[in-house]
Amino acid sequence: MSTEPQLPAERDPSMSGAEEQKISLEPPELPSAPDGGLRAWLAAAGGASVFFCCLGVANSFGTFEEYYLRNQLEDYSPDAVAWIGSLSLFLQFFSGVIGGPLFDRYGAKTLRPAAVIYVFAIMMLSLCTQYWHFMLVQGVLMGIMMGFLQFPALAAVAQYFDKKRAAAIGIVVSGSSIGGIITPIAVSRMLNGSDLGFGWSVRIIGFLVTPLIFFACVVVTPRLPSRKSSFFIMTAFKDLKFHLLYIALFFMFGGVFVPLFFIPTYAVSRGMDAALAGYLLAVVNAASTFGRIIPGVLADKYGRLNILALGGISSGIVAFCMNSATTNAALIVYAIVFGLVSGTVVSGASVAFSMCVKDARDLGTMIGMGMSISAVGGLIGPPINGALVKAYGGFFEASMFSGAMCVVGGFVAVAIKLVLPEGILGRT
Repeated sequence: MSTEPQLPAERDPSMSGAEEQKISLEPPELPSAPDGGLRAWLAAAGGASVFFCCLGVANSFGTFEEYYLRNQLEDYSPDAVAWIGSLSLFLQFFSGVIGGPLFDRYGAKTLRPAAVIYVFAIMMLSLCTQYWHFMLVQGVLMGIMMGFLQFPALAAVAQYFDKKRAAAIGIVVSGSSIGGIITPIAVSRMLNGSDLGFGWSVRIIGFLVTPLIFFACVVVTPRLPSRKSSFFIMTAFKDLKFHLLYIALFFMFGGVFVPLFFIPTYAVSRGMDAALAGYLLAVVNAASTFGRIIPGVLADKYGRLNILALGGISSGIVAFCMNSATTNAALIVYAIVFGLVSGTVVSGASVAFSMCVKDARDLGTMIGMGMSISAVGGLIGPPINGALVKAYGGFFEASMFSGAMCVVGGFVAVAIKLVLPEGILGRT
């Protein structure tokens, strides 16, 4: 047997240096996503637990706002109180610009400190009494930690699924709907139907989320090896599709979260009992469970942009009708319909941005970038509506503003299809 050492492959003399550099910059061939298996579904279960604890609590802010306006913050206007929730909503998406890249670099290690700080923030919320207390704890600290938890969960699950990605992310985000069912009912019952008081009511919510969020810290693990990358994928800003996506979602986020903030307050203004009004958010979130899972399954078959655009336009049409629901029965039906159509937006947004990724190891960074820009809509939408309620003494103008924002976002999503090879009628 010959012992002559093997020499490295000779350089192709016909290949230029520029061509060699181009090949070296191409993303490496990565193993295909399993689209299932124990690890994949455990990661999805952990992701759903994260969204239960984070966005599920955030979706309950309308119950908190209605209570604040009658108690600790009765001297403040609805738009001032809405800033607490809108800042939290904005930061939980905007902080993804850091949380996503950190996951791409360090994997699941980013979840654990964020989980500890998030539970600590909930416990601190139970001690708040002043406006700046609520703004600092519920608005800033909880908002940032939600982003550091949610975006790694989304990125991890997206690594395990390709053909079923929209369905899997729909299941993950549906955890927020389940959390949004349980949390408003629990909070409303404890605040309005017991003598526990605000402090212990919030602490009980903290005890509820603790085991779930630490379960997620164990099972949410990346499939692909981590790598060091920049906090921005600069090539994304050369992609017209990316720009149109965050513009579409800016408008959708500006309108779709507003009813979640104001449905309980609006229902009380129509004569509904405060405890029952608090349950309306649970109704919205129960319906949005189906509105997040079913469109996710349909998106994998009929096109992710198609379903996202349909969700935005449908949410806008339903938002236009909020002021027409004047009885208890009508308000409950309205909450169900709004939950069904609006559930598509958050789950569809994450999937849409994953379409812009060339290397699966950049999923966290890309989703974080896109959602952080889009989150500006969620920051300004609820306070603008609060100002409209204050200025006009009713909710008609607020419902018109919310509906218009969602409809515009839906049509921008349709316009994205014009720049794609599949065209306007394609299943994209």
